Amino acid sequence: MERGTSTSAHGIRLTEWAHGGGCGCKIAPAVLQRLLGSLPPGLCPPELLVGTEASDDAAVYRLREDLAIVATTDFFTPVVDDPYDFGRIAATNALSDVYAMGGRPILALALVGMPVGKLPEEAITRILEGGAGVCREAGIPLAGGHSIDTVEPIYGLVALGVVHPEQVKTNGGARPGDVLILSKPLGIGILSAALKQGRLSGSEYAEMRLWTMTLNRAGRALASREAVHAMTDVTGFGLAGHLLEVCRASGVAAVLDREAIPVLASARRYAEEGVATGASKRNWASYGEEVDLSALTEDEAEAALWRTLLTDPQTSGGLLIACAPEAAEGVMAEIRAHQALGGWKIGEIVESPVPRVVLR
Repeated sequence: MERGTSTSAHGIRLTEWAHGGGCGCKIAPAVLQRLLGSLPPGLCPPELLVGTEASDDAAVYRLREDLAIVATTDFFTPVVDDPYDFGRIAATNALSDVYAMGGRPILALALVGMPVGKLPEEAITRILEGGAGVCREAGIPLAGGHSIDTVEPIYGLVALGVVHPEQVKTNGGARPGDVLILSKPLGIGILSAALKQGRLSGSEYAEMRLWTMTLNRAGRALASREAVHAMTDVTGFGLAGHLLEVCRASGVAAVLDREAIPVLASARRYAEEGVATGASKRNWASYGEEVDLSALTEDEAEAALWRTLLTDPQTSGGLLIACAPEAAEGVMAEIRAHQALGGWKIGEIVESPVPRVVLR
């Protein structure tokens, strides 16, 4: 079987330069909460519509009654070996935060950290070309950036966008009875772990590229839909972690239908074989007590599988949307209009005094 090592023409395997990869190298949720919790309160002018209070995807600052700016940044170490693909995936992931707020990207700045003198300059150039290509696809200029000499390759973007203040979508606002919709399947972190082990086939790598390089453009289109009550994207904390952020910000709980959750077939197979990222284990240690898997207590293998799938860090993952039931078909049609594939109803929001995620 052809293996999808994604090695570049220069024989470079970028994942060998990094201790972790993609959104899997994020600081664990519990550790991050402790670090941020020790900081004194910051300024919160009335123009700051979204700040750090609810762990949302981006900051939103009102400039006028009809205009707000969306500001975010995202960067990470290599999740694949090919430099050009790494640049594309990192840029797609960074722009996702703007789309998740309902925003329209307007420009980006590159964040570059490279082991200069060790990594070939041709490889570094290809990383930059990959990111620039995604910005062109998104219709925005890559207008500058900053670079430093680092031990591990790091690449990402500062992404700026605009949105009408009344159309901002946050991770709060989900209501009991809302349908939960996911725009991309799970399993990217598992595939990245399999790739690093040299187990990924060429077709599996192609599927990984397809989803991680798909822009979440539907987020912008969903901004004007009042029936969309909450939206976020699923990245390093996994589906359960980001859904818990929605539940906490909204004062609700969520029930997931495991038969409806889309999982890449190859990722499920690798997970059943025990392939997982270290980030998945850290995620579960951070919030596992808030995830109810009691429906699987009689099948430990199935419970272990879903612990891995729900916590799997999704590099450039999909949008997670809470909307009124009558709007669900229209939301999924909007997703498919922008990315051809994707859009699944995976569960619902329920009333609860305690934020939690329940798997049925």
